[in-house]
Amino acid sequence: MKFKAKHIFIYSALTLFAFSCTNDLKDVLAIPRNKLSPSQTADTVSMIYTDSAQLKVVIKANRLIQFDKNVSEPFTILSNGVNVTFFDEEEKVSSTLKANYAIRYELSKRMEAKYAVEVVNNKGEKLETEKLTWDEGTKRIYTKEFVKITTPTQIITGMGLESNEDFSRYSIKKVTAIIQLQNDELYYRRGGAPLRLLVLWRCGAPRPQ
Repeated sequence: MKFKAKHIFIYSALTLFAFSCTNDLKDVLAIPRNKLSPSQTADTVSMIYTDSAQLKVVIKANRLIQFDKNVSEPFTILSNGVNVTFFDEEEKVSSTLKANYAIRYELSKRMEAKYAVEVVNNKGEKLETEKLTWDEGTKRIYTKEFVKITTPTQIITGMGLESNEDFSRYSIKKVTAIIQLQNDELYYRRGGAPLRLLVLWRCGAPRPQ
């Protein structure tokens, strides 16, 4: 299923400018600087994606820079804070994604989010990683990097993850640790080792000496 960007709200005027060295483009340094020039830039943007008139995704960013010349595939840089909200069939929020920075590739419909990436689903489960790819066509998110998942009862760490875009069904490629909280006791498991019991104090109680 393909999403269509029905509305793009830009709250500052679009401008053309001669590009100089900036951290926003450190992921595309392979392109010669004298050929790399943005087609437009804007601050404080919101992009609304719909499918058959149904709200699906809202992307907000503090800064947007678009490139469509002298590149093999047009792309858009979103920086200084990126927030993505996913909606279900009833147009209720199903999950959110936030990151410091992202690149969206226009033809392949793929977005790579980087640096302090967090995904939260409607069950309160949170994914933390440093790099995450969202494939708009397959509605999947994935990474090969270190991941940490926090749920109401567990903290799970590992390497690599695949999930649907609303983060309701996910799989960690290699689990490295599981920390499980049950009845004020913390059970810790690493690899295939037996569980080891660590006693925690109850929230609000005096810290044990």
